[in-house]
Amino acid sequence: MNNSQTAFKLRSQLVKFMGIFSPHFSKPMNGFLADMFYGIQSAKDIKLSCIGRGLEEEIPLKKTEERLSRNLACEQLAGTISSCVAREGAKHIGKDTLIVIDPTDIRKLYARKMPYLAKVRDGSSGEIGNGYHCCVAVACESGGRRIVPLHLRLWSCDAPGFKSENDEIEQIVNAVHAGAKQRGIYVLDRGGDRGEIFNMLITRQLRFIVRLVGDRNLLWRKHSMLAEKLAGKCQMSHADTIRRETAEGEKIYQIKYGAMNVFLPEHPGKPLRMVVVKGFGANPMMLLTDLAEGDSWKSLWQVVEGYLSRWRVEDTIRYIKQSYRLEDIRLLDYTRLRNMMAILLATVFFASVWLGKSLRKSILVSNITHVSKRLFGVVEFHYYAIADGIATLLRRYGKWQGGWTCPNRNTASPQLELALFDSG
Repeated sequence: MNNSQTAFKLRSQLVKFMGIFSPHFSKPMNGFLADMFYGIQSAKDIKLSCIGRGLEEEIPLKKTEERLSRNLACEQLAGTISSCVAREGAKHIGKDTLIVIDPTDIRKLYARKMPYLAKVRDGSSGEIGNGYHCCVAVACESGGRRIVPLHLRLWSCDAPGFKSENDEIEQIVNAVHAGAKQRGIYVLDRGGDRGEIFNMLITRQLRFIVRLVGDRNLLWRKHSMLAEKLAGKCQMSHADTIRRETAEGEKIYQIKYGAMNVFLPEHPGKPLRMVVVKGFGANPMMLLTDLAEGDSWKSLWQVVEGYLSRWRVEDTIRYIKQSYRLEDIRLLDYTRLRNMMAILLATVFFASVWLGKSLRKSILVSNITHVSKRLFGVVEFHYYAIADGIATLLRRYGKWQGGWTCPNRNTASPQLELALFDSG
């Protein structure tokens, strides 16, 4: 399959992908969404001017921008798109699939006119600056490499109608739960160690792994103790070696871990386990879960590996920010900002999940990543290469114009025609 044929097949898959959303929107709105999905991937950018250039419409760019901006103001857009993606993503969630929910932020240090800019803290540098809070929900298998984006949400603490961060996280869980039902294991970092979050997970009877902060009160043998003091009493019954690829190279950790029976004071009738892991730093890592009913290696390793798999969501956040210039977002309306996040979620879902649903599409992905022409081949987290390849194909081979074209279609063989138009 040459590059023009790959580009044609890619456009046809984008049209099929629109079938997820088409029953929920009018024909003009569906056309707008298709243009946005195409333009973002062609430009690898979410600024309206760049999306407009990616569409290459035969009208002034200013008119294209105005049309995109007008449609982006639809109040129900974000909620409907997010629900559609969550339902489609739920098809990839099994009983023990991890559903990682992780907060992040968008820093806008030099913005002055963007609406409801709030103070956010950079997780890497610790610096405080203007921006927006975000949260990403991603599904993945324990120890696996494939990701399934489920939700991408933006909010400002200073916006009208904002209740709390707990409420925003609860809406994310509700969206995922609506499709996945009781399937999956919810994984949260220390930001999830809140009474409201535990109440939500336990009352919905959802399985979970949550990293604890040191001052969390737990009940152990009918005594109330701080988690960090209780961790010192835990017997380390297992040991393993962990390897992690970082920007500085491979890091190797020798860890030991064990577990003990505990209860939350607010839920004394709900048996829980605190899994303690030593070896990642000076202080032990404490994980509260309703899994690990026994002390076998298999039982405890499910919890440890499940939590460590959340590193994949950090890769996902970095991929979204870098591949689509998320932190360069420039919109002067709060509704448009939130809608753009939902559209970006759907765009990422198409690139990372939709194109890999079948063997035939995996062959297409192989052709796409080949076009990216990376110096050292396709990296382990290959979604960067997919984004680069899609952008190259959409820019160089044919135009969108509300549909798709194939430059070599008239010269294709009958066998190729059948393959390209096959519904698989």
